[in-house]
Amino acid sequence: MTNETATALRHRLVEQLVADGVLHDAEVRRAAETVPREVFLGPAIYKPSSPPGVTVWTPTLRDNTPADEWLRLTYSNQTWVTQLDGILAEDAVGPVTGGSPTSSSTLPGVVLWMIEQAGVTRGKRVLIIGAGTGLSTAYVCEIAGEQNVTSIETDAAAAERARKALAEAGYAPTLIAADGLRGYSGRAPYDIVIAFCSMRHVPYGLLQQVKTGGTLLVTLSGWGVAHGLVHLTVAGSNLAQGRFLPGYTSFMIARPHDRPPHGPFELLPGDERSSRIDPALLDDWTGRFVAQLAAPSAERLGAGSEQILLDVATGSQARTRPADAREGWTVNQRGPLKLWNAVEDSIALWEGHGSPHLSEFGMTITPDAQTVWLGEPHGPSWTLPI
Repeated sequence: MTNETATALRHRLVEQLVADGVLHDAEVRRAAETVPREVFLGPAIYKPSSPPGVTVWTPTLRDNTPADEWLRLTYSNQTWVTQLDGILAEDAVGPVTGGSPTSSSTLPGVVLWMIEQAGVTRGKRVLIIGAGTGLSTAYVCEIAGEQNVTSIETDAAAAERARKALAEAGYAPTLIAADGLRGYSGRAPYDIVIAFCSMRHVPYGLLQQVKTGGTLLVTLSGWGVAHGLVHLTVAGSNLAQGRFLPGYTSFMIARPHDRPPHGPFELLPGDERSSRIDPALLDDWTGRFVAQLAAPSAERLGAGSEQILLDVATGSQARTRPADAREGWTVNQRGPLKLWNAVEDSIALWEGHGSPHLSEFGMTITPDAQTVWLGEPHGPSWTLPI
């Protein structure tokens, strides 16, 4: 395949993103038409397949893939995983059953939309958390100027891979292999911080590296596997406020904020009663987020009418199932925290306001707390774990 073909595919992808209402800014569009994504997929990706109950990830090498097929994969608006459990695709010895993605090339539509939402323009000083393959960094370099871009990647191997790809594509930003949640004070203050990972709360040290009036765009997540992208405006040291954005954006959680690992667990008997809510509400995008706000230290498993909550801090448990021989659902709870009680109260409050999408929520950061609120800052609120 020729370079002209890659260029044509880039333009076709951009035209589709414009038609879908994803892209509006001319400079962001120009960056999307300029940056060669094929360079950033690197020598290999993991291709997923989904037999019942499990995902199998097959390493796919660029050198073993026909050029036209590789470019077709590159310019589909799709996320491609490049690292599983810390192992880059090019270093895998064969297919991997299960496994957790730890680095990827996120679908271009989401990356470009976020860059546009953050307000990246020429001359803005930008910090990127979660460099991944380097693609998002390249886009920002193209718009803001590489001298204004600092990018952090926690995984040293992924950082080196991104550094090589950026150099091959002709970009030389400041790229650091470090914990992105700490930011990088050596280049602060920043006009804009964009996180291409999720976190349970915004570290105060990171917030202090953003100029007053600056922007922080971050996906809040947690152990309930819920996500929400919030656009915060910084009002001073340890002060920020903003709203969640429309859509459905999720990212891998930053490693320091991930739940502690655990081995096999046993579901033990406890107090049983009827559930006041349909457990399947936790499968709804916003319902899941509201439940996570109510039980922030609980890991969520299961789905549909059979939800399982395991509290990391106390060992408390809650599990639901369809009621026997009657309509409704049963919940069984054990431990010092009544996890399902908290979830029911939170869901009922949300439903009482019309079950709005997460874009009707906002967030406030003060020196004392970080809260998520519904409707307006003085409305119902939940405090994030810090």
